[in-house]
Amino acid sequence: MDRETGRPGTGLRTGPRTPPAGVARTPRPRLAQGVPGAPPPPAARRPRRRRLRLPAAVGVGLLLAGGGVVAVDRLGQDRAAPAPLTPAGRALAAAGAGRPAALADLAALIGERRERVRRAPADRASWAVLGAALAERAARSGAPGAYTEAERALQRALAQGGTPDVRALTGLAVLAAARQDWAGAVRWGEAARDRAPGRVGAYRVLLEAYPGTGDAEGADRALERLRKVRPGPVAEVAAAWVHRERGWREDAEATVYDAAARAATPAERAAALSRAGDLAWERGEAETALARYEGALRAEPEHDGAAAGRARALAGLGRSEEALTAWARARAAAPRPGYAVESGELLLALGRSAEAADHFALARHQAAALARDGVRQEPVLGRLEADHGDPAEAVRLLTEEHRRHPGPAASGALGWALHKAGRSAEALPRLRAAVKDGPNTARPAYHLGMVHLALGERGAARRQLTRALRLAPQFSPLHAERARRELAALGEPAWGPPPA
Repeated sequence: MDRETGRPGTGLRTGPRTPPAGVARTPRPRLAQGVPGAPPPPAARRPRRRRLRLPAAVGVGLLLAGGGVVAVDRLGQDRAAPAPLTPAGRALAAAGAGRPAALADLAALIGERRERVRRAPADRASWAVLGAALAERAARSGAPGAYTEAERALQRALAQGGTPDVRALTGLAVLAAARQDWAGAVRWGEAARDRAPGRVGAYRVLLEAYPGTGDAEGADRALERLRKVRPGPVAEVAAAWVHRERGWREDAEATVYDAAARAATPAERAAALSRAGDLAWERGEAETALARYEGALRAEPEHDGAAAGRARALAGLGRSEEALTAWARARAAAPRPGYAVESGELLLALGRSAEAADHFALARHQAAALARDGVRQEPVLGRLEADHGDPAEAVRLLTEEHRRHPGPAASGALGWALHKAGRSAEALPRLRAAVKDGPNTARPAYHLGMVHLALGERGAARRQLTRALRLAPQFSPLHAERARRELAALGEPAWGPPPA
């Protein structure tokens, strides 16, 4: 610390020195500037550091140069750089770091491990890696058949005996979450976490699974631990969604934008930007959402979540034909029945009811195929039946879903189905809970407003419908327009004279 200024110092005095009394100042010779071999001026000298002496065999450092790695030996001579990772190696490294892998790299890893287990059927580690890679691809592609193949490989890894491979446990957690079996995802995720507390993958799954079971405190604990184990973009993307589930929109936005800025790979950047797009869309900022989704698709063109988000944003901006094309792209990337439901609702809003019916039929077909592969489809089928089919069937499906996975999302979905089935009084407490405890988004507020309207509670209906449209004016091409019509019919509050 510099005693005169109070600022941190270097330990070296740089100001003028006053010679002791009676001692003449000896002028210092001027140093030659730019002369080869001349020593640097004193201000440029660096304090000496102790030299670490290493054997010649290990005296090698690594320098990052232009994104590549250059090996330099003790004498400063270049040595051959390590060979770059193969696509399979990149996917394996991403899994070890808890990052999403590029889909092409994931496919390469799957092909390599399939060949390994073909040659060595007792190779437990390769079965675990293969199963985990298949589970991630199933979660991201939504392709029927992929889930069963992943489960077989993961169970084969565990069947080899010995201590369970943590990669197999994590893969089973990922697979359960992809199947929307949140209780199973928690069970396998906690087993993986207990087996290897320092690995990242288990925490990522648990952060998705705990909210599905209604365990908000579990999500908080998992997030705290993940931030300690692996601070950075992976943790911040997860944190953003935890904040979003609590309704903390500003916190969610800050963390996800930071994650996008610090992303180390295109796949990681795509995941962060897609989440940023989701948050902007729920905030009612369609232009911003569109820009974020398009950025995610530039980073990873196969990202189906970004493709679906882009379709929603285009529809919200009134660019309906472009939105229908974007929905086709999302369905091609991942055959998720929810995408067919949303594109069908856009067609219905455009008055193209026959085409909409085809999309709803496609959604039912895809849901049946996924159900055969163990993927639970009650949420999407319940929504489809409530709005465009048999509300009584929706109540049956969503009652079962709420029994398995109580939480704001399931409560709100069941409440809406009860309302559509003519049971609005039963629906009201469930939708109130969904609005109170769930994320601060437009659709639950719209549903609650419509239930208040059905019960003749005009003031409460006006408040909730106004809230829904304030949160996101174009939250649905079908339902947002109905919210505007009902709000207009309600008119302004009647301000009568105060009571005597």
